[in-house]
Amino acid sequence: MRRRLLASYLSITLFVLIALGLPLGVSYANTEHRRLANDVQQDAFAFAQRAGALVDNDATDARATLDTVVDEFSRDMDATVVITNADGDVVVASPGSRTAASTPAMALAQRGVEVTDTVEDRRVGSALGVALPLVVGGQIKGAVLVARAKAPTEHRIQNNWLLLGALGGVIALVVLLVSTLLARSFTKPLVDLDRGAARLGEGDLAVRVEVPGDPPELAGLARSFNATAERLEALVRSQQSFVADASHQLRTPLAALRLRLENLEADGIDSRPEDIERALAEVQRLSQLVDSLLVLTRAEAARRMPESIDLGAVVADRRDAWFAFAAEREVDIVADAPPIQVRSVPGRLEQVLDNLLSNALDVAPTGSALHIDARRDGDDARLEVRDSGPGMTPEQRARAFDRFWRAGAARRDGGGFGLGLAIVRELVNADGGTVALDDADEGGLRVAITLPLANGMVPPRDDRPRDDRARDDRLRGERVPARV
Repeated sequence: MRRRLLASYLSITLFVLIALGLPLGVSYANTEHRRLANDVQQDAFAFAQRAGALVDNDATDARATLDTVVDEFSRDMDATVVITNADGDVVVASPGSRTAASTPAMALAQRGVEVTDTVEDRRVGSALGVALPLVVGGQIKGAVLVARAKAPTEHRIQNNWLLLGALGGVIALVVLLVSTLLARSFTKPLVDLDRGAARLGEGDLAVRVEVPGDPPELAGLARSFNATAERLEALVRSQQSFVADASHQLRTPLAALRLRLENLEADGIDSRPEDIERALAEVQRLSQLVDSLLVLTRAEAARRMPESIDLGAVVADRRDAWFAFAAEREVDIVADAPPIQVRSVPGRLEQVLDNLLSNALDVAPTGSALHIDARRDGDDARLEVRDSGPGMTPEQRARAFDRFWRAGAARRDGGGFGLGLAIVRELVNADGGTVALDDADEGGLRVAITLPLANGMVPPRDDRPRDDRARDDRLRGERVPARV
């Protein structure tokens, strides 16, 4: 690409130099030629005026004076002057130039024709000559030839072409240097991006490229590359951590299950029912853990289109679903959620509330209440779930969203796997919202969630038959998911 940019810059520069320099050089050459012709013609007219009386009267003093003038003129101007009479005889001539009297130009001038032509003179070489008839009293009395060497004029023209060429070369060199710097400034970010992409493809997730200040397009491309690299690094690190944590969590129930099965094999027909129950409990625990991992994975990978969801209806639905389970633990669920249309993927808010209520019921004291509040907050909707449990310290809240992390002492029965809040964060972030933990006024934990409002999105129509909708609502109200 750099070579193409340089070729483009240089080709444009050369075109401009030729388009401007060539006419300038030709114009200068034509001007010099016209100047030489005008000068020779004026000199010829001047000599013709002075020589008219001489040829007519044949005065000796006038001839001597004219000889002196011709000699000085020829020497100073590197020119040739020849004056002839009516018979064609040379009256005055520059030294060594008498042969010029027999040229065709002089013959035409003797007949009254003004001639401008190139003359080859032995003394000055190639010269531009002007031959004029000497007219005295209306009669032709002779002819005058003045010729000046072309060499000085051609030398000036040649020097001018050399000057134009040198100037064009300097301009081309400057353009080449500037073009090289510009091309390098344009291509260096691309080269860095290419190298960075190659390193990223080789597995170097820490690679980043420098963001150039200019042009804006390359700066934006570099920022996008860095953002993509950071996202890939975070995803890969997250997956590595996920695999490591999942392997660690699966190892314990698998070891316990193997021990139970070995005991069953050793006891044979005398196997105790409690061993079978404990083995089944470990199997159930494994199933719950796998289900939780699948929920978390789907929350990270989901890319469904959001819809307008009634947050108040979702809160009321989940309150009814968990009410019976909470009553068994002598815990009340208090909901205050007016109809608020938020932008979310169907099913996500239900999963969020299920996880939050499950965690809250694990730590809620007997006789306490769980509070679910929803309200508008500017351009967002705010959803809060508060309990009266032991709460969390700032250090615990900082780690609460880590996978497989559990507060331990705050748990009632040690159930769950420490995935609930991780799932909540993934689901809320996928909807463009945020989730934060804080101390509740009731003394426990407050989970505050912000969700974007629907902003005019039309709620989806439910075109299913009425019986199907009633059946699904009944099943959803009876469902209480396992704790994660």
